[in-house]
Amino acid sequence: MKSLAARFLSAADRERIARRVQQVEKSTSGEIVPYVSSASYSYPAAALRAALVVSVLIAAAATAAADFFVLWGALGLPDLWIFPSVFAACFLMVYGLTSSVPGLKRRIISRAEMTEEVGEAALTAFFRHRLAETRDRTGVLLFVSVFERRVVVLADKGINDKVPPETWQQVVNIVLRGIHERRPADALCEAVTRCGELIAAQFPLRSGDKDELRNLIVED
Repeated sequence: MKSLAARFLSAADRERIARRVQQVEKSTSGEIVPYVSSASYSYPAAALRAALVVSVLIAAAATAAADFFVLWGALGLPDLWIFPSVFAACFLMVYGLTSSVPGLKRRIISRAEMTEEVGEAALTAFFRHRLAETRDRTGVLLFVSVFERRVVVLADKGINDKVPPETWQQVVNIVLRGIHERRPADALCEAVTRCGELIAAQFPLRSGDKDELRNLIVED
């Protein structure tokens, strides 16, 4: 089964985005790195919580129903196994379903938790892929986390000294709108172009500039 990132961008999409980055960077010393991750975190507790709550409720309902229909309302020894049996069966089913269906799992996780995890993942990617080590501190990370449907833009100190951080919301909006319209590759190309426009005036191409970072990173 393809990962979320693989379904998000085809091989042709990836080539097109990388070419756009190369084209944009011909007019600026900035280093723009689109980064697409299937998910920022696995959220193991989400499926566990859902399975536990649903299983307890169904097992309790099944036990109560059995008690209601038994003559004189008295459960026999064999009937005492109803709760654990139903609980175990429901737990395995709900846990497996929640773990394997991203849309269902996403509904269980709070917005605050997803926002926090995506932010941490973006910051980790920024340093792990050396965006803080360019010659003029001009790295820009365009981070997309597919599962959470979140976009984060991080710029290094050289750019943040001259470009207000709130300006990057324009780029975020471009990508989010494109995802909503089911054209993620077009949106990322537009976002890369917009990043170039925002930094080219302050950071024009200089003599001796070279492509220091990867033009696209996709983490399945």
